[in-house]
Amino acid sequence: MHSFTEENYLKTIFHLSKEDGSVVTTNGIAEVVNTRAASVTDMLKKLAEKKLINYIKYQGATLTESGKQTATEIIRKHRLWEVFLVEKLDFKWDEVHDIAEELEHINSPELIERLDKFLGYPKSDPHGDPIPDSNGKILQKPFVNLNKMKPGEQGKISGVSEHSAIFLQYLEKSGLTLGTLIKIIDVMEFDGSITLEINNDKTISISREVAKNLLAVI
Repeated sequence: MHSFTEENYLKTIFHLSKEDGSVVTTNGIAEVVNTRAASVTDMLKKLAEKKLINYIKYQGATLTESGKQTATEIIRKHRLWEVFLVEKLDFKWDEVHDIAEELEHINSPELIERLDKFLGYPKSDPHGDPIPDSNGKILQKPFVNLNKMKPGEQGKISGVSEHSAIFLQYLEKSGLTLGTLIKIIDVMEFDGSITLEINNDKTISISREVAKNLLAVI
């Protein structure tokens, strides 16, 4: 059994490695967990002793198979709890992240398997992120960032890469929630802002920063 802090580090390394096993730097981890690089180094040494990561001084860390399994289990729990909170307790998608951060540390495989069954084996969470199956396998969707799309291309908003409450609230007010049909009308060369049509109904303009955090399936 691992501590909350250890689990959070493993999850952070998993996300920063972009799930391809690339080396994650100490400074990169420190920025995410909001602590000093020296404290991160101490934790990485501890995780390496437990054989959850491979740690190379001055380079960074990669997850071992055991570490990756633990990380995907935590992510699986987090995303299933988010589905439960939204679908069964009527929380909004911008309200569930912090609560799921608490619930993901409950160490009961039987509870999670029953939760998965109760929810009907969902494939993605309320933010469009894929939910790992019980074997840790993640079925990735063919997402495209809106800022990579060209005028005339169409798709459906199917995920977000920014989960902050303020960003999700902005999307809600702008009508850019999951399932929204979009068509790129124009891309401004000066600042990368995008004009798009949503649900074949109205036209709005969004910044490049918003566009790069919206994911579509085209």
